[in-house]
Amino acid sequence: MNNQTGVAPRKHKVVILDVLNDSSLARFRRLLPDPYELSCARARDDEHLKALIADADYAVSGQVAVSGEVLRAATRLRLLHKWGVGVDNLDLDAARALGIRVARTTGGNAVPVAEYTLGLMLAATRHLAFGHAELKKGIWRGFPLPRESMMISGKTVGIVGFGAIGQRVAQLLSGFGCRILYTKRTPLGREAERALNAEPASLERLLAESDIVSLHCPLTAETAGMIDREALRRMKPSAILVNVARGGIVDEAALYHALKNGELRAAASDVFEIEPLPADSRLLSLDNMVVSPHLAALASDNFDPVVNRIIANFERTERGEPVPPSESVVG
Repeated sequence: MNNQTGVAPRKHKVVILDVLNDSSLARFRRLLPDPYELSCARARDDEHLKALIADADYAVSGQVAVSGEVLRAATRLRLLHKWGVGVDNLDLDAARALGIRVARTTGGNAVPVAEYTLGLMLAATRHLAFGHAELKKGIWRGFPLPRESMMISGKTVGIVGFGAIGQRVAQLLSGFGCRILYTKRTPLGREAERALNAEPASLERLLAESDIVSLHCPLTAETAGMIDREALRRMKPSAILVNVARGGIVDEAALYHALKNGELRAAASDVFEIEPLPADSRLLSLDNMVVSPHLAALASDNFDPVVNRIIANFERTERGEPVPPSESVVG
């Protein structure tokens, strides 16, 4: 209680703009220190989010889109925090205009996303999803498979975007004896490349030489639609495409055409141009397409470390301190 007024000091309001299940919400709430109170979205539409964010001090967004209209409804928002890395779902121009800081958990999901990437590679090369679906229908089927199985070991893997996640994927693939080609604005340097058995390459060369192409770049004006019909034609017909980055990087109509017509062996994707993926998407009709509903970053044992980093940035903001440069997007 305030000794002069007898009124308890106002708590700092934190809102989660994604819809969480009860156990995740309770877990987040347990990690918050006492000066904070927590609310969570019950729907994804802008009108609901505007009402939720109106008097919030801090907001957290994972996959939900945060429009300028939603941000303009906030009357006291001090920090918008991405629960993850990619900020393409946040209206950064509006945040700058409104003086709202934006932060993210850089590298926080690198390990779970990299592990999931490896899982998608195995699923696409070894028919894991196909075999699972057939056996669930009561069909014990070894042959004929939709196409030949392929090992990962010894293959050339092209990693498009070689940040924390891409480099972790390369580390995991070292146990398979893979040759790594990568694209990055600034090459790593020879010592780091030797450690990862990695070699910088142009996108054109990477696409042409890789047996597996794995996407780990952000969605920007430069990368939107980057894997289009021409890019897919550069790939080997025996190659596999894996996307755990953002759906908008891949032209899904071009991908469907390539898979349907045997121009590409297989693909696996955790992300899509429209999310949730529409039930009538043509991609769901393909037996050489492995799909999952944006699950790569979700790992229970990674929950607390990432949320604690978010809370640490709330507390820095309360103390008038800057968010660390590696995590600041708009400051």
